[in-house]
Amino acid sequence: MQKKTPPKAAALPFLLLFPALASAAEFDGGSLSPLWGVPFAGILLSIALFPLLAPAFWHHHYGKISAAWALAFLLPFAMVFGGGFAGTQLVHALVAEYIPFIVLLTALFTVAGGIHIRGNLHGAPGLNTAILAIGAVLASFMGTTGASMLLIRPLIRANDNRAHKAHVIVFFIFIVSNAGGSLTPLGDPPLFLGFLKGVSFFWTLQNILPDTLFLLAVLLVLFYFIDRHYYRKEGVLPVDPTPDTPGIRFDGAANFWLLGGVVALVLLSGFWKSPVVLDVFGTEVGLPGLVRDVGLIAIAVVSYKLTSPKVHADNQFEWGPMLEVAKLFAGIFLTIIPVIAMLKAGTQGPFGAIVSAVTRADGQPDPAMYFWATGILSSFLDNAPTYLVFFNTAGGDPATLMTTHAGTLAAISAGAVFMGANTYIGNAPNLMVKAIAESRGVRMPSFFGYMAWSGLILVPLFVLLTFIFFR
Repeated sequence: MQKKTPPKAAALPFLLLFPALASAAEFDGGSLSPLWGVPFAGILLSIALFPLLAPAFWHHHYGKISAAWALAFLLPFAMVFGGGFAGTQLVHALVAEYIPFIVLLTALFTVAGGIHIRGNLHGAPGLNTAILAIGAVLASFMGTTGASMLLIRPLIRANDNRAHKAHVIVFFIFIVSNAGGSLTPLGDPPLFLGFLKGVSFFWTLQNILPDTLFLLAVLLVLFYFIDRHYYRKEGVLPVDPTPDTPGIRFDGAANFWLLGGVVALVLLSGFWKSPVVLDVFGTEVGLPGLVRDVGLIAIAVVSYKLTSPKVHADNQFEWGPMLEVAKLFAGIFLTIIPVIAMLKAGTQGPFGAIVSAVTRADGQPDPAMYFWATGILSSFLDNAPTYLVFFNTAGGDPATLMTTHAGTLAAISAGAVFMGANTYIGNAPNLMVKAIAESRGVRMPSFFGYMAWSGLILVPLFVLLTFIFFR
């Protein structure tokens, strides 16, 4: 029998606000109108289009836009289904999914921001390829955001005497900011959401390792020959803007130990089984998850306090990118509630056409279609909520997806992580890397210029992956 910890008295105001608050049980989305999905589509389209069409307005008001779309769902939902039921869905989305998700990202962002690699490397093709390979390995253990923020500045410094270097950053986004994070829940936000849903920590490592190694190997070889072409054609500038140093040094190296603490806490929450459960207005929060999140918050605080201001200054560390992710994903996790319910209704639900498109004639899921459907949406929206949508479209039962339909879960995981590299807006680190590169004087491709790179290099590789791994 589970031990239930009663809600604390401090929560009484919330109970007064939602007097009918009951269990956060899933509801039947089969009877919902597709119009309930408009706020979710609205916030994702806002993320995709506002930075392109009205960047200044977006920069100052993205939090308000996210809140507006969340309210556009919550207020009508509460009016139709009652404040109590809407409250259960709100609490479940925040407590069970959003808070663990954002706490992990914040911890990785803070710890990575406290490590500064000091020194001057010389960006020859061999060295650049080695940095990308190291980044690919690190991405699965410190997240694509953490690995990208750790290595992008040293990579730019190493190539600041190169005449042509935009391709280096493009491949960095392909490899480090996306494909490299496909092997563990620490690597990319979609996989962590799957972990929260019950997917085993090492499942992706065991099931999409061949896909990942194939993609990374081909990309690294392609990059080496492309980089060697430019290196031989243009050479280097007469003067290296970064002076040579006796060696490479890590400032804030204590953060590597804290990074190990992040990994340990996530592993602990996955393997530790405890009967102690905290009931938060109908949403059960297990003791392992609670310990993980409190520990991650503590690590983030310790990292920030322990890291010297000079290291943060050298890394140009600021909270802006993390705040943007937190505000936008709060809206996404709320507006996605009815979408998930409608998709779970299957072929008889409002989104039956989507479910049918990824389902074979015999009723079994089609891994190839799941790979491309998840990937295409991940390219233009965001790969974390896209993963969640198709995870639930495939049934949402982790036990079945990890066994009977392992090929489908592998396709969803690979599509979300790999194809987030197709555009700048497919994954949060993409835009962060682009912004850092441009601030350092690198002329990056435009939105569609970048898509030309991904269309020529990544899309043919994804077609090949489909025939090899997802037939």
